[in-house]
Amino acid sequence: MIRRVTGTALVWATAAVLAVFIVGPLLWLAVRAFATSWTYPNLLPDGWTLQWWSTVFEDPTLGVAIQNSLVLAPLTVLIAAAVCLPAAWAISRIEFPGRRVVLVGLFATNAFPKMGLFVTMSAMFTALGLMNTVTGILVVHVLGCVVFMTWLPAAAFSAVPRSLEEAARDAGAGRWRTFWTVTFPIAWPGILVAVVMSFLASFDEAQGTYLVGAPTYMTMPTAMYSLVLNSPRQVSAVFAIALSIPSVVLLLLARKHIMGGRLADGFQIR
Repeated sequence: MIRRVTGTALVWATAAVLAVFIVGPLLWLAVRAFATSWTYPNLLPDGWTLQWWSTVFEDPTLGVAIQNSLVLAPLTVLIAAAVCLPAAWAISRIEFPGRRVVLVGLFATNAFPKMGLFVTMSAMFTALGLMNTVTGILVVHVLGCVVFMTWLPAAAFSAVPRSLEEAARDAGAGRWRTFWTVTFPIAWPGILVAVVMSFLASFDEAQGTYLVGAPTYMTMPTAMYSLVLNSPRQVSAVFAIALSIPSVVLLLLARKHIMGGRLADGFQIR
């Protein structure tokens, strides 16, 4: 009985700590975004206002940053899908020499500090004339999505029973018809999770974008640097909330598949 009570108390204590560290900053942002000022040791703001929201959305520079993020992220997903989905299908269906090395190599791209990689890339981009270009930014973003757009769909394709594909072929369906009517519908939830994760990785990418694109091209994450250093905290809080909205919406839309284990399945390819 004592052990059971102790276990329950530990669970609730852990949940409380997580709530403080996860929900606490979000509540701080929400309150700060509407506060005229908030001085210590007051528990509540000195007043309330919508001024900071109009400051953010009426700033043409921030408007361009929002537009750039909403354009670059979908473009990144489309390019990554065109490049990585065929590779994911090949990895799941073809036993070729070095297959395991390719898988480990793709995963290893996220195993090292990215800033060192970006600095090296910037020297190459300068030689190729890709600095301060949309193409250079897209290359950086696509590289950050490769692991999601390859591992997760590869696992999704591997989960499709070969017997269903063979039955469709025996019934007279060609390779493309079998893929679109049998393989793709079954693998779609895993591919959807890959799309969501790739979008979020691109939308939140800051270091490489700043190094390659600033000051010509600014996105929402890179604009946050300037806001944190040069603007009132209330403006930064408003923009941080705006930056989190697409991520929250996408995660809510895909929560069934992510919580269903698709994300974890993507890292169990053999």
